[in-house]
Amino acid sequence: MKATLSYNLNHPDDRMAHMRAVKSLDMASALFDITRNLKKQVERKYEDDTTECDSFDVIQDVFDRIYEILGVNNIDIDELIN
Repeated sequence: MKATLSYNLNHPDDRMAHMRAVKSLDMASALFDITRNLKKQVERKYEDDTTECDSFDVIQDVFDRIYEILGVNNIDIDELIN
């Protein structure tokens, strides 16, 4: 079986669809890391932490790590959505 995708890269919507297709493996890798590894990493970081931490600090850490994972996988959300 063979499939061929065709995009008119002069059209903004097609250009965005093309970028989404090209970045699909990178997005899948990032989502895998976020869904499988991030929770464990955050739990490990805070389970032995004896200092008082605010829930907003934990949330910020989670989002910082998500942005880091996206960066490592060369995912620019604005490039894929806007």
